[in-house]
Amino acid sequence: MNFRDLHPNIRLRICVGFVQRLLSVMLMPLLVIHLAALYGAATAGALTLAVAVAGIASNFLGGHLADVYGRRPLLVAGEFGATVCFALLALANSPWWSSGVATFVLFLAHTCAAQLATPAADAMMVDVSTPENRPLVYTINYWSINVAFTVGALIGGFLYEGHFTQLLAGAAVACSLTTGVIWRWISETAPAGSRDAATGPGAMLRGYLAVARDRLFLKQLTAAALIAAVEMQIGYYIAVRLADEFPRQTLATIGSWAPAVDGVVILGILRAVNAALVVALVLAAKNLLVRASERTRLYAGIAVFTAGYMVWAVSNSAWTLIAAAVLLTLGEIASIPVRQTLLADLVPAHSRTKYMAAYALNARAGLLVAALCVSVGAFVPAVGMSLLYGTAGLAAILLYRSLLRARELQAKPEATGPVLSRSS
Repeated sequence: MNFRDLHPNIRLRICVGFVQRLLSVMLMPLLVIHLAALYGAATAGALTLAVAVAGIASNFLGGHLADVYGRRPLLVAGEFGATVCFALLALANSPWWSSGVATFVLFLAHTCAAQLATPAADAMMVDVSTPENRPLVYTINYWSINVAFTVGALIGGFLYEGHFTQLLAGAAVACSLTTGVIWRWISETAPAGSRDAATGPGAMLRGYLAVARDRLFLKQLTAAALIAAVEMQIGYYIAVRLADEFPRQTLATIGSWAPAVDGVVILGILRAVNAALVVALVLAAKNLLVRASERTRLYAGIAVFTAGYMVWAVSNSAWTLIAAAVLLTLGEIASIPVRQTLLADLVPAHSRTKYMAAYALNARAGLLVAALCVSVGAFVPAVGMSLLYGTAGLAAILLYRSLLRARELQAKPEATGPVLSRSS
């Protein structure tokens, strides 16, 4: 099976998602930078926090609404809202009108519109995929995400100065096209009979309380948060450690050319190596790993990924750090499609978007832990932080071990009893 054999909604969803992520990576950091230039770093930080909180609330609201009204209306509304917001942002940062207040309000509105549609988009990928093709679906989607991140960061970085308004206007045009694609070609995918007839805040609260009581899902959420907490260290504790401790050293000597790197430069190199390897290898890895079982890919992938971060936490050798970057990227490529497939297989169809909305909290939890690790790292030596990463990775493997067993039991028709209970 290849990309052309997938359901049309999946193919369109991956393409539309590529554009959405490219625009997000390209423009969201630039909007924060722009607000900082207008109001100062402290105020911009508070405004960005407000945007993040509003995004989380919209994500939960979108999870409920997509279970009530279906996936397609939320996707259309979210993309149309993004189109309007980008168009008005371009106007609010143009030679004819310049307004910091409007920029913030529209930044907030865009985030809410985008997050409102995210659970529906995630659920749609599950709705029309099968257990057999989900590893392929999530592998291609993972590759698409990384390409979008790489291209978007480059475009935004090079064109911010002097072209900010044009970038926003171009984003509005791109979003108008993706809105048209969703409206014209993407069909409704909510399973028959799965829509929640109950509306209103009370129904939404009851739905999410049911999710919170699902211990099987909470294991998935916890495992994902542990991995996210390790993954985000590159932007927090590891970044701080390298900037402070990494000694300036020569990376290589080629004739008269002997490039030297410091902690900030090596951090950029590690990020670039990770992104480049993902883009270059993730599709080929699907064929290379086809003979390995899901269990092997998951356990070995998480173990190798964690080991790479453990090395990043302690090493001050440039080439050792680069080798660890290669190692952890291979682990990331091996494990991510399996983890996403496992989530899709275990989430109940009748409230799929609520589960997807709640699952998004793993990144927020990981971000919080990563931020706390900066403070912890001021008192705990690098070896201690490395062991902390190892503990998180081991805990994630153990949680996924129980989840794999639960999926195997659910697949057996004769399987009954408390071991399959989602609330025990």
